[in-house]
Amino acid sequence: MIGDARYAAPAALDQVQRRALIAGGAGILLCALGFFLDRPAFYRAWLVGWIYWLGIALGCLAIMMLHHLTRGAWGLVARRVLEAAGRTLPVLALLFLPLLFGLQELYPWARPEAKTDHLLQAKAAYLNVPFFVARAALYFLIWGGFAFVLSRLSRRQDETGELYLTRRMQLLASAGIVLYCLAASFASVDWLMSLEPHWFSTIYGVYFLGGQGISALAFLIVVALFLWRREPMSEVLSPGHFHDWGKLLLAFVMLWTYFSFSQFLIIWSGNLPEEITWYAARTRGGWQWLAIALALFHFALPFVLLLSRDLKRRPQRLAAVAGWMLVMRWLDLVWQVEPAFSPERFTFHWLYLAAPLAVGGLWVWAWAAEIKKRPLLPLRDPWLPEALAHD
Repeated sequence: MIGDARYAAPAALDQVQRRALIAGGAGILLCALGFFLDRPAFYRAWLVGWIYWLGIALGCLAIMMLHHLTRGAWGLVARRVLEAAGRTLPVLALLFLPLLFGLQELYPWARPEAKTDHLLQAKAAYLNVPFFVARAALYFLIWGGFAFVLSRLSRRQDETGELYLTRRMQLLASAGIVLYCLAASFASVDWLMSLEPHWFSTIYGVYFLGGQGISALAFLIVVALFLWRREPMSEVLSPGHFHDWGKLLLAFVMLWTYFSFSQFLIIWSGNLPEEITWYAARTRGGWQWLAIALALFHFALPFVLLLSRDLKRRPQRLAAVAGWMLVMRWLDLVWQVEPAFSPERFTFHWLYLAAPLAVGGLWVWAWAAEIKKRPLLPLRDPWLPEALAHD
């Protein structure tokens, strides 16, 4: 039996936690200043920063449930990283609260003048403040519920080694992955699509899901590099594990690109006024250059790099690509949000840097606190010996 103490989190995580808290505190101070200087920009930036880190946490939850369904060695050695990210959802729920005070700044349907808009009145049964808040609470109950129940079962497996728990987690994950996708799809409509409520897209939800998968895998690879360089995971993680994560990252990059281009192609070929406004605002006035950058550096460059087997088996190089993808995920969210408010010309507010720093610092602090609570491996999982021998 592998000893618990041997597989405790490395002491270097304490320093990561301290630095994250300092960064989060600095970001909060900058955001507080921005709130008084430019309140509308603060709410837009907070929305981007919050959804960015929420996407990592939710993506980790989805990848964890995918692992329970498939039982691959790639997921077993990463389970503790994914579980810790899922358990941060209550923190992200609290960080959602500032947005409730800026609904009128963000969403046209929440403003008094929406009563004079016939189209918004037709959508008022869905797009209204009480129902918006109730749906957000429901989403977090679904996500948080599955995250904590699966995490609790995993801990119980460590304590008892009961074999039936593996099957129970698999069955729970099969329902969880469906409900996660449904809740995330509706959340994408609520939090991002309804920034421009006259526009709609039936593929936007899966586009949102694809981005979360990229964010989670990129985060996992960066964290795995950090752990791989330190005991005890330096003895556990192998090039084969990184190779598997690199292949999954490539798959999600292709999936995101497929959904993104499909949405563009369908809307642009249809050429309907109520649909093309979203792309019209994002392909002119300087925003077209960011759109081109996303096509080149969110898809083309990582696609070419991740085709290399040698790169995927070299942790430092793979982590460099993963870090780059985390940057591109942030830029993609800026491109989705800011043109809704500045469609005529490109604008970039410094709060788009401060808000992700604030939310991210607090989130990384919470994640580090969670991952330190348990051994870095599910010690009594029946598939652990196979996962440790994987290459």
